[in-house]
Amino acid sequence: MTPPDLPDGLLDRLAADHPYPRAFVTVSGAHLYGFPSVDSDVDLRGVHLLPLEEIVGLETGEETFTRMWDHAGVEADIVTHDLAKFCVLLLRRNGYVLEQVMSPLVVATSPLHEEMKALVPGLITSNHAHHYLGFARTQWKQFAQTSELKPLLYTFRVLLTGIHLMRTGEVEADLTSLAGDGPSYLAELIEAKRRAEHGALPADAPGTSRIEADVAALTARLEAERDRSDLPEVPSNRRAVNDLVVTARLR
Repeated sequence: MTPPDLPDGLLDRLAADHPYPRAFVTVSGAHLYGFPSVDSDVDLRGVHLLPLEEIVGLETGEETFTRMWDHAGVEADIVTHDLAKFCVLLLRRNGYVLEQVMSPLVVATSPLHEEMKALVPGLITSNHAHHYLGFARTQWKQFAQTSELKPLLYTFRVLLTGIHLMRTGEVEADLTSLAGDGPSYLAELIEAKRRAEHGALPADAPGTSRIEADVAALTARLEAERDRSDLPEVPSNRRAVNDLVVTARLR
């Protein structure tokens, strides 16, 4: 899969503004989740490598680099973490970083990126379900307050991603690939979201009581998949991740 069409010059701006070599940059956000709208932001995420002198010296470099800018009328932002910080996040129950390193929407890559992806199967644990359950609760509360379509789709997306992860051990963040395991009306909601980034729930959408019941059912299903999952409770290759960081620093 290729990344979405990016505005002309955006990658040149990224290369000019980013002060460090990058192990990878991928597209996240609505483009990765399968429901970008015509006015969606471009969310770039990745890993950079601090030079050794900015790690061992008194003047240390930026562990997290963040920039946001308007580019030809498109809001773009990038967040990259230094390799060591990103790997610490990988060793926690953090679904965001798993999705970023495994995103098929690749803007920039390297052999180190491939090494990181090869480690992902040994990083996935049953405790990653907590990440997706917590994210779903937050998005559902936002939908209840605003009736906006975007947080509702995020709720369904994270629940279905979590269920798929617990069941298969594979990272899949695209709601269009997961919709078959969700309510029958998901395809219509996705199409509505593509027309407007911050649109309200369509008038012909199912009633709130049915949606709430479907969210509750998927939440219970994710909890059940977690409880019967064969995934370990902690990463199985922590030492390999440490060795990756050391080797990358020294070469």
